[in-house]
Amino acid sequence: MKKIYIIEDDENIRNLLKIALSGFLYEPVAFETAEEALASIEKDKPDMAIFDLMLPGMDGVSAIKLVRAMPTVGSIPILILTAKDKELDKVIGLDGGADDYMVKPFGILELGARIRSLLRRSGTAIHEGADAAGAGGPEDESDRDGAKHQRRVLSYNDIVVDERKHEAKVGERQLELTNKEYGLLCYLMERPSFVATRDELLNAVWGYDYDGESRTVDMHIKSLRQKIGDDAGEIIQTVRGVGYKLK
Repeated sequence: MKKIYIIEDDENIRNLLKIALSGFLYEPVAFETAEEALASIEKDKPDMAIFDLMLPGMDGVSAIKLVRAMPTVGSIPILILTAKDKELDKVIGLDGGADDYMVKPFGILELGARIRSLLRRSGTAIHEGADAAGAGGPEDESDRDGAKHQRRVLSYNDIVVDERKHEAKVGERQLELTNKEYGLLCYLMERPSFVATRDELLNAVWGYDYDGESRTVDMHIKSLRQKIGDDAGEIIQTVRGVGYKLK
């Protein structure tokens, strides 16, 4: 049974999430503050975490950054669930290390779909570290369809992605990417000059049962551009009304 941490200061929402996750056959562990969750998360090693942004004491984004720096749980899927619905809040949350963002009030069925997608995608090659051992050994692993994925070094202009080490660099500068940003970059670099639609990117990186909006892709691309230093879109080109491609 997958264990999911809930970090939410509102008792009613916290209890609702516990009931919903139990109904989805997950094991929910709830905390009122980020400090409480951080005190046990590295030892307990949950499969996923759901963070509110506005918490007493340490805020959600600061806590997520600390989780990402932990060697044992730094790559777990993280979902932000918050009442803050401004685009800037979403960008800050995603840039801070979250994999997905939902705004309150939320639908239970959509929540379940997003959790399933995050958990499923967290076990694929796109999110695995260099030392993960698949059925085919250290240089390959099985994806969700059972096919073998050969880990490679991808390069485009000054950008280099080493799938064996789960690293991305621009020149000598290492990029601190979230799982979804890393997945988007790999997908685009595997298909230089080809246009990837938003739906295609959602399916490839979030999963086929993802029920969120395509705007999520735009927010992650915006954050990815900022980290690459491509704010003007000179590398990741927007194809208006369609999607994105490497220029």
